Amino acid sequence: MASPRLPAFQGRTRERQVLDRLLETVHTGESAALVIRGEAGVGKTALLRYCARQASGYRVVQIAGIESEMELPYAGVHQLCAPLLDRLTDLPPPQQDALGIAFGLSSGAAPDRFLVALATLSLLALAAAGRPLLCLVDDAQWLDTVSGQIVGFVARRLAAESVAMVLALRTPSTERQLEDLPELSLGGLADEDARALLATVVRGRLDDRVRDRIIEETGGNPLALLELPRGMGSAELAGGFALPDARDLPDHLEEHYLRRIGGLPEATQQLMLVAAADPVGDAPLVWRAAETLGIGREAAVPAAGEQLLQIGTRVRFRHPLVRSALYRSASASDRRAAHGALAIATDPDADPDRWAWHRAQATSGPDDEVAAALARAAGRAQARGGLAAAAAFLERSANLTTDPADGVERLLAAAQCNVHAGAFDAAVALLAAVESRPLDEFGRARVELLRGRVASASSAGREAPARLLQAARRLEPLDPGLARETYLDAWGAALFAGRLADADVREVSRAARAAPAPDHELRPNDLLLDGLARLVVEGRAAATPTLREAVRAFRDEKVSGEQWLQWGVLASSAAVTLWDFDGWDAVSSRQIELARDAGALGLLSIALNGQGMIAAWSGDFEVAEALSAEDDAVREATGTLISPYGAMLLAAFRGRDDESSVLADATIEDAVARGEGLGVQLARWATAVVDNGLGRYEAALTAATIASDETAGLFISTWALPELIEASVRTGQTHLGMAALERLADATRAAHSDWSLGVEARSRALLSDDEEAEACYQEAVHRFSSTPLRPELARAQLLYGEWLRRRHRRVDAREQLRTAHELLAGIGMEAFAERARRELLATGEKVRKRSDDTRDQLTPQEAHIARLARDGRTNSEIGTELYISARTVEWHLRKVFTKLGIVSRKGLQDALAGADRRTAPA
Repeated sequence: MASPRLPAFQGRTRERQVLDRLLETVHTGESAALVIRGEAGVGKTALLRYCARQASGYRVVQIAGIESEMELPYAGVHQLCAPLLDRLTDLPPPQQDALGIAFGLSSGAAPDRFLVALATLSLLALAAAGRPLLCLVDDAQWLDTVSGQIVGFVARRLAAESVAMVLALRTPSTERQLEDLPELSLGGLADEDARALLATVVRGRLDDRVRDRIIEETGGNPLALLELPRGMGSAELAGGFALPDARDLPDHLEEHYLRRIGGLPEATQQLMLVAAADPVGDAPLVWRAAETLGIGREAAVPAAGEQLLQIGTRVRFRHPLVRSALYRSASASDRRAAHGALAIATDPDADPDRWAWHRAQATSGPDDEVAAALARAAGRAQARGGLAAAAAFLERSANLTTDPADGVERLLAAAQCNVHAGAFDAAVALLAAVESRPLDEFGRARVELLRGRVASASSAGREAPARLLQAARRLEPLDPGLARETYLDAWGAALFAGRLADADVREVSRAARAAPAPDHELRPNDLLLDGLARLVVEGRAAATPTLREAVRAFRDEKVSGEQWLQWGVLASSAAVTLWDFDGWDAVSSRQIELARDAGALGLLSIALNGQGMIAAWSGDFEVAEALSAEDDAVREATGTLISPYGAMLLAAFRGRDDESSVLADATIEDAVARGEGLGVQLARWATAVVDNGLGRYEAALTAATIASDETAGLFISTWALPELIEASVRTGQTHLGMAALERLADATRAAHSDWSLGVEARSRALLSDDEEAEACYQEAVHRFSSTPLRPELARAQLLYGEWLRRRHRRVDAREQLRTAHELLAGIGMEAFAERARRELLATGEKVRKRSDDTRDQLTPQEAHIARLARDGRTNSEIGTELYISARTVEWHLRKVFTKLGIVSRKGLQDALAGADRRTAPA
């Protein structure tokens, strides 16, 4: 829709220059993203239009978020991709399938949300292959939740695709998906520009005092400067009457638009209301609905003449305030009529969710048929990973449900969906709605349970365990089974809160053990609760058989998907407590799969961290790095607050002091602020690992002592004990090591796994006399050789070699140290590898220090891409693994070839091997 050129861009020289530079950058083959933030009417939309007009030679795609009481998952991304779907078949098949299912073009299992995001990125890159692509997103704060996450994900990963993405976001806003992107903050116009803009719309006399008053009270807001004088008479403009306070500016702009709309023919107003009621701007649908109401196409002419609405291939309002003002001011009966017409115009078979939504909005009172249709729509949304949309459908369904108990059930289910989706404020609002209804004691206890789950999932905070413990106690006489489930939730919350918890794991465990035993056959969650509570109250030996049975139940798929999402992390914790590395891996992998399928991104972050620790402990640092990158993407998309456990262990094993200390310090600060004691404890343990690798044994002893000084028997406190023992021996404080060994032995012997017994043997060797020490070192090497735990094996060989050298057995020492050095260097454990190199030198063997020339030339991402390309991965496969487009992979590889002095992938093998050869002994 046309708008006057001068008013739209009066002033804004700096902002237009920013957009011009962005377009120039993208013309050179790079990509760029920009978020324009500002209040309603400040000129964000005008700048988007300016950008579109300046994009000569670009393909331009424009969409807008629409404020709605109910969202459809992927609706915004579908709008963005719809003009580009002619390239859908050019995507790799998994990405084709993901977009097809997400957009309802095909059926199948719920796609991985990040695969949908990657497919979106790939589709934009393909569309930009011939000419640059400009994506403009207005009112991004109103995108559906999933689309907002995907758009934020894509914007962060644009690199070499020739794609520009400019997003307008109204402030204030609670949106977090677009945080940390480049921003352009938009305020009001400067006085001189504001005066010039006013002069374009006020043709008669304008009193200086009135002009200054308008400018002052509008704060230079361009839309207000354009629109408000149109509603003022000539006497007002000439004589000076007070204007509304600027704090209420959007409301008064809406009132202005309503006055203009009120002057239009009734049929035009009806048509505009139908257009406002459609959340996606579907012009054919609006025309079919209008026909149902007896409205002809000529009704659109007055609205277009007033520059309020234009219906072409899409439905476009002059400004979002026009749409919102029109819809909010309409009577309830008129809104129901508009939605009723849209429901009639919607094919219930082709688009059942939108049909159900319009039916629901057209319903004036309780209607169980419509409520059931919405509940089915919620199920479909949840199956596609649209948890936030499922929550919205369930909320509306609850409000249409005649049976009060069923209505409460649907509201509670909606709240639980929001918890899994990471929409914690929405969950809290729903719980408040439940509390406003008549509730019995059981209902109030369930509300308390969900409030505890919100607190636990949102911040892993100190108050969550106490909330959940209180809920569990209230539920005991009402529903013993649900009470036991709530005790398990409380145990998990207490685990994460650690020593910062208001109710610690000891208190929760004692309460759980004192609770009535179940009157049914023990379920997997019962076994998990009994095992974990026994671990704390009765000790590891008493808990081990039950924990083994619980882990086996989860591995054997004897639990539902909902139970996996709720307690999979505790099943992982049980496996870790048992020193069952394979069980931990299996449970963690399954948890990732289910969290992705459900779109439960908060839980996905926890599972990715667990799997990242597994990869690091296996010595597969490339996989650990990829998992850490995916976790970063999840946390960017959701604002999930959880410490980066996988990244901390990876940094600790690498032994890069600066990287590790910065990460650990930041984690401790953030975790303390939100009450996540487990994150603090893991950061201390990771610090001890780094310090031992670097030979800073006093510092290692301090960090390990703090990390181990937690609830006895839980895994991180146990993992810290070998670090404490090594540091205590090196600092001559063996009495501390002996006490730690006694605690460690209690934790390892009950498990009786190669991992646990290998750790004990290695630690015992440090504190033993010669003959016993050698036998213990040999046992440790033997046991670790039977596990995937390559870092543990290499450290055992390093300690054994150091022990042999100190006993002047140089030949034997060289064998162990050489093997340790090669393994440590190959894994990438730089600090421990350097320690092994120095020990080899002390035996008289010549060892060249690794040259970092080649590695320093490549950024970490370039080095990762180079290794994957060397191993035969295609650009598409590399992009899938790293969540970047294939075109960006190609761009990185060109830079890699230049830096390494090669011309193709064929040269990567020798170029990268050259760096590895420089790490080997002479």
